[in-house]
Amino acid sequence: MEQFILVITNLPDASVACDLGRQLVEKKLAACVNQLHGVRSIYRWQGAIEEADEVTLLIKTTQTRYVELEAAIKLLHPYQVPEIIVLPIVGGSKSYLDWIAQETKKDLDV
Repeated sequence: MEQFILVITNLPDASVACDLGRQLVEKKLAACVNQLHGVRSIYRWQGAIEEADEVTLLIKTTQTRYVELEAAIKLLHPYQVPEIIVLPIVGGSKSYLDWIAQETKKDLDV
């Protein structure tokens, strides 16, 4: 049975977030990417406390596509150490989960 996951990452602005989200969907690495604006992050980076406005992406995909998804995020993300957090989706609407599975199916190489 297919395992579904929610991947979370933060980006510095809406334009970069939109570009990344679109590429993930176009490559069928994600079925859907939601952008959450107005996120204020407080974190320690290189010994200093930092604050930044960011855009959070909620990425819906399958476990089988995760390795490629993570590689794409690392390649396209502007941060030196991008936040990539994976949460299991333990349930949901069968029709929605079926849709995620369909939209993330890898194209066959012919």
